[in-house]
Amino acid sequence: MPCQIVTHPLIAAKLTRLRDRTTLTPEFRRLLQEIGALLAYEALREYPIRPVEVLSPLKEASGVEMIRPLVFIPILRAGLGLAEGIQRIFPESAIGHVGLTRNEVTLEPEPYYFKIPQHSGEAEVVLVDPMLATGNSAVAAANQLKAQGVKSLRLICVVGCPQGVVHFEQVHPEIPIILAALDEGLDSHGYILPGLGDAGDRYCGT
Repeated sequence: MPCQIVTHPLIAAKLTRLRDRTTLTPEFRRLLQEIGALLAYEALREYPIRPVEVLSPLKEASGVEMIRPLVFIPILRAGLGLAEGIQRIFPESAIGHVGLTRNEVTLEPEPYYFKIPQHSGEAEVVLVDPMLATGNSAVAAANQLKAQGVKSLRLICVVGCPQGVVHFEQVHPEIPIILAALDEGLDSHGYILPGLGDAGDRYCGT
């Protein structure tokens, strides 16, 4: 399934500030949350719905309701910022967590925590992480979710690069990828260029 790059002037302007090395932690957090909400809005355009009838204060009205529950799963740590922003526009959603730390020598993810809602197998599940760099963490998280019975899954990242997109699509070709930007590539340490730097450190102020 092709990677979707969300082109919108509001996202582009916020992403510019997010990239800026002079942006301090409080603003970085706010921008990450706001971009997450905007990306989720686009990612869920095809959310399954059904028609319903309601009573307004004046008369009957036709509308829709969501058919399946919604679950957002951030990859810790920086994914928390995206999830916090998304929950503001989807307050009925549930939250899971996937904890992965990157081995700085091998660049491979090392799991340390995994907890998702029990109904995730019947839900629309959205995996969120600011960066899709090597793709190793996203692939590992999706593997864990599928092993727990998750059937409908999307991946939202703020910034990706060709290597990460190709890797993820090779392993999980049926999972849509939604990005705000596709950057040029990776440096020798596996960081996206120009990227955001270490999004986890910038979000947490560490």
